Amino acid sequence: MKRAAIALIVAGLGCVVAYSLIGSSVAEDGTLVEPFFLIPIAWLLFLTGGMLAIATFIRGRLK
Repeated sequence: MKRAAIALIVAGLGCVVAYSLIGSSVAEDGTLVEPFFLIPIAWLLFLTGGMLAIATFIRGRLK
């Protein structure tokens, strides 16, 4: 479970980095073009990885 938590947190960091690298721009018609979907996915991955890491820590302390 520890590896899964680390993998989820690293995937969240990957989403943040991808969002920064892709960037945003304004199209000719005035609409904003950005990869907004990466922000909630990153938060979801961070929270899931964090909760899994906490659960792994608590489980290890109880044994």
